[in-house]
Amino acid sequence: MAKTIRELQVKDFVDAGLSVAEAIEFDGVLREIVSLCVSSTDIWRQIVTRRVLKPSHPHSFHQLVYYSLYQSSSNASHHADPPLYWFPSLKQARLTNLGRHMETYAPKLLGDSYKDPITSFRLFHKFSVEHPQEYWSIVLKELSVSFIEAPRCILDTSDPSKPGGTWLPGAVLNIADCCLQPSTRPYKPDDSLAIVWRDEGFDDTEVNHITLKQLRQQVTLVANAIEATFSKGDAIAIDMQMTASAVIIYLAIVLAGCVVVSIADSFAPKEIATRLHISKAKGIFTQDFISRGGRKFPLYSRVVEAGASKVIVLPVIGDDVGVQLREQDISWKAFLSFGRKHPRSPHYSPVYQSIDSVTNILFSSGTTGEPKAIPWTHLSPIRSAADGWACIDIQAGDVYCWPTNLGWVMGPTLLYSCFLTGTTLALYHGSPLGRGFGKFVQDAGVTHLGTVPSIVKAWKNTRCMEGLDWTKIKTFCSTGETSNVDDDLWLSSKSYYKPIIETCGGSELASGYVMGSLLQPQAFATFSTPSMTAGFVILDGNGDPYPEDVPCVGEVALFPHIMGATDRLLNADHDEVYFKGMPIYKGKVLRRHGDIVKRTVGGYFLVQGRADDTMNLGGIKTSSVEIERVCDSADECIMETAAISVAPASGGPEQLIIFVVLKKGYSSDVETLKKKFSKAIQSNLNPLFKVSAVKIVAEFPRTASNKLLRRVLRDQMKRELSLHSRL
Repeated sequence: MAKTIRELQVKDFVDAGLSVAEAIEFDGVLREIVSLCVSSTDIWRQIVTRRVLKPSHPHSFHQLVYYSLYQSSSNASHHADPPLYWFPSLKQARLTNLGRHMETYAPKLLGDSYKDPITSFRLFHKFSVEHPQEYWSIVLKELSVSFIEAPRCILDTSDPSKPGGTWLPGAVLNIADCCLQPSTRPYKPDDSLAIVWRDEGFDDTEVNHITLKQLRQQVTLVANAIEATFSKGDAIAIDMQMTASAVIIYLAIVLAGCVVVSIADSFAPKEIATRLHISKAKGIFTQDFISRGGRKFPLYSRVVEAGASKVIVLPVIGDDVGVQLREQDISWKAFLSFGRKHPRSPHYSPVYQSIDSVTNILFSSGTTGEPKAIPWTHLSPIRSAADGWACIDIQAGDVYCWPTNLGWVMGPTLLYSCFLTGTTLALYHGSPLGRGFGKFVQDAGVTHLGTVPSIVKAWKNTRCMEGLDWTKIKTFCSTGETSNVDDDLWLSSKSYYKPIIETCGGSELASGYVMGSLLQPQAFATFSTPSMTAGFVILDGNGDPYPEDVPCVGEVALFPHIMGATDRLLNADHDEVYFKGMPIYKGKVLRRHGDIVKRTVGGYFLVQGRADDTMNLGGIKTSSVEIERVCDSADECIMETAAISVAPASGGPEQLIIFVVLKKGYSSDVETLKKKFSKAIQSNLNPLFKVSAVKIVAEFPRTASNKLLRRVLRDQMKRELSLHSRL
């Protein structure tokens, strides 16, 4: 068994990468801390508070300290709380957006039961779920949202055909105009920085920037060009990297009363064509090429092959496009000239609409069949920004960076979260996988950095971020996949163990339903709370809700009243997809989401994959994610694993198959890995679980948004077993 924290000596620290002098210094501080503390949690809290674990220390040293301290907490089969690594102070809590909000309003709303933002957080969250009108009436004042016609109320539940209710009925506004106008609350003057960015390959140059006033002028120019080229209400697609120009185009389309069609720049022509057809897009903005990792990849040609009717093409480099355009297509330079010639130039009057008017068509990943077309309205961005305000604590003057794309929900979410709170949007025009991106984070003074777990894994394994200063970062954020504890340990350590706010939700919710919070202690790869005003229950195998606050595992079902959630789909029956067959809870029909969630004793949550990624092993239900968590750390050669189960063609119980991607430069064989996986699973999960086979592969099949396609691996194994059976 590995040494405990109290058994570690100077030699262990040197072996983990410290110099002798550093090891002696750390040993002295650690012995002092251990002598004063009883629990592992208290020891870790002191280590982090005193900043004796530094970003410059090798990851092997951080691993030694963390795992030596928490080695007895690694049993993933129990419902025990995961080990905590970050703890809010009362002083910090009162300075957060939500803490300040609670200190002002909660004494009146909660009465004598209110103590402080940390002690009373769960009580206040419960209040926000039961009284969303009171919560939203206060939070709306904190965002840069101005109504041309004010809503009649916050939530109207009188229409029985709308289980999610009607939010802000009667309101008229233009959400893009709200983004572009200066305001005093939040503090967003005309000379504030709206966007900072850098182009890949120019990593030693100054960071580019644009003020709010300059952004408004450029959006106005593009909006005038859109009015000269399209008609009000037209759907107009964007298929390009998330550059400053893409953000300007997005806002201009909404400002002009048209509808953005979000298409990821990674899609093949067939996927682009499907989305253009579903949305009935009248045109599309794209680039001649995509520039990533010093290479150029064709994009305009893919859009043309997809059958786009009218294409406006931006150059990825310079002022002139690098491809021959079709007769009906327009270069960016020519398109902007239409805006300059507009009689109203340089002014523009926003197109004001009812709050339920569609502004953006997003799409599900489309892992099976036709992707769902998910409409966002002027309401959806309010939810996105409000959750960023409450959970991530983005504030005016902060700098927020999240490598993403306008084709995925995180793109519009990031855009609106910044511009409705007065936060600066930070964009890197290039690949986020290399050192250039990390240097931009350093040079731009990023205070909030969002990621997806696979990117963090790449940063850690390539060591490309060594020597960079990320200590201005106040919070990290993560979404899109299940996080890995060791990768999160690496990430958080880069800024003296700042919190990683996990978030899980979807395009149809306009945000997350379960998140982390700066008013609660945080554990790696774990969620600490439903998002504000959002509630959910966990269903057992019979579809009945477990009692609230009871540790359990099951499919999550959401309370229906979620501001910003969809009330329609453009190419599917919304009621059938989200509500049909769902149980009634406290008089309201629950909303389907499809995630499998584990709730711990202390009320923390682990998302364990989708309902269709569960498996039955020997009569016991478990999830792919739970098995993968254990297998990922079974051997140092493992980059990542994917667990599936397949029933033999001849019948019988499901067989557990583990697919493995090895780290670059490492090797192993299937029999060795099979023994290690079996031991890890039987020790940490269930002694009855048996690994039937191991498959080593070069990479896993994924959607364009990087979600693991276990279904493809499952189908592959079914074919192999069927062939073997016939032979």
